[in-house]
Amino acid sequence: MAPADAHTDAGTGPAPQADTGAEDTLDLELSEEILALFGEDPPDTEAPHLPPGAPASPSSPAPSVPGGAGSALRARPAVSRAAASELLDHPADWRPVTTPAGVFQLVPVRLERDLAVLTRWMNDPAVAAFWELAGPEAVTAAHLRPQLEGDGRSVPCLGVLAGIPMSYWEIYRADLDPLARHYPARPQDTGIHLLIGGVHHRGHGVGTTLLRAVADLVLDNRPRCARVVAEPDLRNTPSVSAFLSAGFRFSAELELPEKRAALMVRERIHRAQL
Repeated sequence: MAPADAHTDAGTGPAPQADTGAEDTLDLELSEEILALFGEDPPDTEAPHLPPGAPASPSSPAPSVPGGAGSALRARPAVSRAAASELLDHPADWRPVTTPAGVFQLVPVRLERDLAVLTRWMNDPAVAAFWELAGPEAVTAAHLRPQLEGDGRSVPCLGVLAGIPMSYWEIYRADLDPLARHYPARPQDTGIHLLIGGVHHRGHGVGTTLLRAVADLVLDNRPRCARVVAEPDLRNTPSVSAFLSAGFRFSAELELPEKRAALMVRERIHRAQL
């Protein structure tokens, strides 16, 4: 799994109580899409045939929540570029949005262009405490490559505000992530991880503004997605507070391999009220 947060907005107070609503419990039948991506045969159908020597795609990016690298899936069958681009409905094509903080856009990461700035952010102590990726550029590159070279279930992006790169985001299919083993995932659940890179953008409500904007981007551009989820470290009170202020609700505490997390959920059906 991957870090979901690091220093968004300031907030204090006790951990919120879990929402125990029945909407988070259901019997989930895995679709053929999910079964194929996890290397399982769909019921009553033949397994997809790969030509001899066809490579398996890399396993999913390590982290899914703040607190360090998590468990990786076993190797998956190769997925075509067209199929991969549809897993998240083409984030590269999502248009800029106007927010109270300025015009904001998600720009997919290019390693040769963005590695230096991302490495600098990962070495900020406030970020490193939750992402655990401090070190030379090779450390950051090793975190990015499985996503950039993978099957498209996680897309790393720069957050560009008023023309300035100032945050890092991972938009990922939570229902296809190891996170799905720890909560009642639904098909097309979409997760977000983020960090605010610039110190001057922290603690002024910018994180909350951008969390709301990115959740809206997901719901606007992914019509099959009913929920946006995140799993910040429970110790990261400013991050949990920012998610709550951005219209997410606290659903449960999760015991993940690398941390104890707050499962935060923003639902399409409640969008007009939040």
